[in-house]
Amino acid sequence: MRKRQVFRKPYRVKRKKSIFKNRFFWLSILGLIIFGALFYFFIFSSFFQVEKIIVSGNEKISEEEISSLIKKNVEKKILFFSTKSIFLTNLKKIRENLLDNFPQIAEIEMARGFPNVLSARITERTEIAVFCQVENCFLLDTNGVIFEEAQVEDDLIKIINEQKINGAVLGEKVIEKDYLEKVFKIQKYISEEFEFEVKEFFVFKERLNAKTNEDWEIYFDPKGDLNWQLTKLRLVLEEKIPSEKRRDLEYIELRFGDFASFRYR
Repeated sequence: MRKRQVFRKPYRVKRKKSIFKNRFFWLSILGLIIFGALFYFFIFSSFFQVEKIIVSGNEKISEEEISSLIKKNVEKKILFFSTKSIFLTNLKKIRENLLDNFPQIAEIEMARGFPNVLSARITERTEIAVFCQVENCFLLDTNGVIFEEAQVEDDLIKIINEQKINGAVLGEKVIEKDYLEKVFKIQKYISEEFEFEVKEFFVFKERLNAKTNEDWEIYFDPKGDLNWQLTKLRLVLEEKIPSEKRRDLEYIELRFGDFASFRYR
């Protein structure tokens, strides 16, 4: 019996297509080259390197100090290469660093001016009072923030803190804005309505003392109805305390009830 012969097709080895003939490979290479060129252009080329810093609005702080701090925040390192690219400049971080280092600054507006300019518009704090605690005195702004050590100035109201508070830090709020507004409301009312003035305020936990230039005090409740307390002050001075005896006063108490009590020395 004859064996049946089986014929098989010869095995063919498929040759792998060269990667250099792959269109996707060359498109990827082209994409990397374009990306690298653009990256270099925007990050390392001299065209977008920060060359000029414009500072405006500053009066007390020198432009050199502000510019110097900005420059420190502009320079970056990528691997072993340095760059001052305007695109990598973190404006938020620069603003925060300026506020941390210069308590005299109330607000900063940072902006880019393409291709190579940074601008910083400064709003400095304005002193409206002198705030003292223990033996240290500071300039105080409208928001109740201390921002600079100060000698007691005659043309500014002096606010003396009689509460136990740890050491003051420049740039921090030491008195609430609404409390401060009450202080100035009292000062303005007395200045406009009477012949004497308030030269100092003493801040306690539950009391606000106004010391007049005649060397007697008025006790206010800062949490109470201030308008009513001022009305009581006017009534007691007009009806019960003769002007010639005012300098003999020790204090007028306005914090309780509908009446104003007072005491002579």
